[in-house]
Amino acid sequence: MSSDAVILLETINFAAEKHRTQRRKDPEATPYINHPIGVARILSHEGGITNIEVLQAALLHDTVEDTDTTVEELEAVFGSTVSRIVQEVTDDKTLPKQERKRLQVEHAPHCSHQAKLVKLADKLYNLRDLNRCTPTGWSAERVQEYFIWAAQVVKGLRGTNSALEEKLQLLFSERGVEM
Repeated sequence: MSSDAVILLETINFAAEKHRTQRRKDPEATPYINHPIGVARILSHEGGITNIEVLQAALLHDTVEDTDTTVEELEAVFGSTVSRIVQEVTDDKTLPKQERKRLQVEHAPHCSHQAKLVKLADKLYNLRDLNRCTPTGWSAERVQEYFIWAAQVVKGLRGTNSALEEKLQLLFSERGVEM
């Protein structure tokens, strides 16, 4: 087995352990780990990304934000590059939700190329998921508001990966959302 495959399996295992009790907000309560795996798959399969550290960061992108994982733990286990990318895409959960969303829009253009890739794939996964089914407790209006906000974030990520950006543009167009 290649060393990259071993590294990715270790990363998937770490993420699976950290997210083991979490579920998505869809009506089926899908296991949360499907999300980071899906984000990494979008990067590799649709975005053509083979950089191991970017794929690792995609697998780990919600660990600091949504589990007891620390940036220091990620750095000790996966190195400074992976840790930095994850930190760049992590919201500060001590802030109110609207402030976190505002900061995502504001910070998007200033992220590293690696973090922008993870953000693009994360948004693409989430928007596809919203089209597939409405999360429990969400109205159609809230879904549309999420699309509008996501378009503002993606606007700041332009020029990162044309394949992913085209797929996002199509989703926004289908919803009548301008970027």
